[in-house]
Amino acid sequence: MDWLQQIDGYCERTDFAYWSEPLNAVTNLAFILAALFMWRRTEGVTGGRVLCVILFAIGIGSFLFHTEATVWAALADTAPIGLYILTYLFLVNRDVMGWPAWAAAFGTLAFLPYAAVVVPALNQIPFVRISNFYWTVPILLFLYAYVLRNRRPQVSRGFVTGGVVLCVSITARSLDEILCDTLPLGTHFIWHCLNGLMLGYMIHVYTRHVLAGRTQQG
Repeated sequence: MDWLQQIDGYCERTDFAYWSEPLNAVTNLAFILAALFMWRRTEGVTGGRVLCVILFAIGIGSFLFHTEATVWAALADTAPIGLYILTYLFLVNRDVMGWPAWAAAFGTLAFLPYAAVVVPALNQIPFVRISNFYWTVPILLFLYAYVLRNRRPQVSRGFVTGGVVLCVSITARSLDEILCDTLPLGTHFIWHCLNGLMLGYMIHVYTRHVLAGRTQQG
């Protein structure tokens, strides 16, 4: 694999100059600011702090991809996203669902066969296939929200809210190339802005639940 091979995957990019995607690059501040904002609100919640660090890394990795535009930068972009998904899923399984750590880990690994089944199915839907993998996340959020609707109604509502925002965000990501002739700047930057908001909010949903549980125990 040529790690230095350059990638042109977004409407805003017109060449391989470092700042060819200024809006896509700068809007990664949404992830960084959300991580810093939530860091102050996750004191004493280890899982929340870990998610903040990963969220910060998402902003750095995505910035690198939208400036360097290489294969290695693409990995720096996607790896933290995958890590955030798996970490959040583990924390939800353990701290919200109440599973023991081994079961939470097993449930987290189950995301891989889940995605392996769902992604090919989503691939059959013309527009959805553009961001096929990402749609697995709101689907899972809605499933968890349904399961938790009676036991953890506040968390359930949080998952629904996060899932809806993510659906809008993924739609913006998918429209980027389609609307390129009409919107030369593309719509990918909306994906960054909404995702920064949504991922920070999901940390809030998790942290709020953990702190509420501690208050009840006290």
